[in-house]
Amino acid sequence: MSDTSSKRVLIFGGSGFVGMHLAEDLSERGYDVVIVSRSQPRQGPWSHAKWDGRSQGEWSKLVDGAHAVVNLAGRTVDCIKTPLHCDQVLRSRVESTRELGLAVQEAGSRPKVWVQMSTASIHGDSELDCDEDSAYGYGFAPTVAIAWEQAFEEGCPEDVRQVILRPGIVLGRDGEAFKKLSFISKLGLGGTVSTGTQGMSWIHIEDMVSMVRSAIEDDTMDGAYIASSPKPVSNKVFMRALRKAVKMPIGLPAAAWMIRFGAKFILKTDPDLVLYGRYCIPQRLLDHGFVFAHPDLDEALKELCAK
Repeated sequence: MSDTSSKRVLIFGGSGFVGMHLAEDLSERGYDVVIVSRSQPRQGPWSHAKWDGRSQGEWSKLVDGAHAVVNLAGRTVDCIKTPLHCDQVLRSRVESTRELGLAVQEAGSRPKVWVQMSTASIHGDSELDCDEDSAYGYGFAPTVAIAWEQAFEEGCPEDVRQVILRPGIVLGRDGEAFKKLSFISKLGLGGTVSTGTQGMSWIHIEDMVSMVRSAIEDDTMDGAYIASSPKPVSNKVFMRALRKAVKMPIGLPAAAWMIRFGAKFILKTDPDLVLYGRYCIPQRLLDHGFVFAHPDLDEALKELCAK
């Protein structure tokens, strides 16, 4: 491995689930990691810079001379979709990306690469396979994703390598999606949701981190990539595999109206996150030769459920 000790990587919005795993991985490999976020991250071999996500500050100076910036900043979509929350979801992504763009543009020594997080939801709700060349979808999630990527493309200078990653559901033991789904399954409630035909494009956290690291280190990576397992499955297949992994033989199915009620009044989240979906194929990563550590759902879930 090449010397990384002098290479500073800034992770914006890095105090969350994906950011902490990425910080651990890069730190172990010798990078000088700085987490730039609103909230204080847990202690580790990295430093922290405070940022409100909407303005310049002391953190801006750290961009000058950095090897890479990784932008994960954005309000969680795991919330009830009120007009206020929708506004916060959109603004937190677009405004933070614009501010980072200004800092990159003004840096005397610009980063070599900017890795920008987006979402596979940009391709909408479809039961057809889609890849990076597929049409964008319709609705709130695609609208946010399109605005997010546009802010990145407008803000990133041409002399900085640009990589966009569009992940599906990121699965990890400490990730909210896996914790909620496995908890429901252990209660015997992890049956088919609605018709069960909606696609679930998923990715193991280990592969997600590996993709970001590859984007930082591989100078030939450029442009947008779907960041999900090459084997998306239907909701019915996913829930069956999860029940098997948590050793729960039964799973009561849930009609769409039950999901809408339970999501709003019990789980305090958006029912669309499970009622809609897509079957994404990471064609550009496959063509690039990226090797998935966890391409198969059964194996991935078994690993995550292991003691």
